[in-house]
Amino acid sequence: MASENSNGSFSDKDTLFMLSGVALIVFGAGLILSNPIARRYLGQFGLGDLAQGALPDLDRYLKLRSM
Repeated sequence: MASENSNGSFSDKDTLFMLSGVALIVFGAGLILSNPIARRYLGQFGLGDLAQGALPDLDRYLKLRSM
């Protein structure tokens, strides 16, 4: 668990752990998407259609939040 220093900042070790975790996630996603079978399944799933369907809801949420 990350703990704050007395001045409210995190240590360099915590930052290194966080950035290495992000790098592993990006690397893993790249490995999955480089597989032709996974690409075919994602193409059938239609991620573009899912994103277009979610955009009106996201816009409505942001408008409500800004009120």
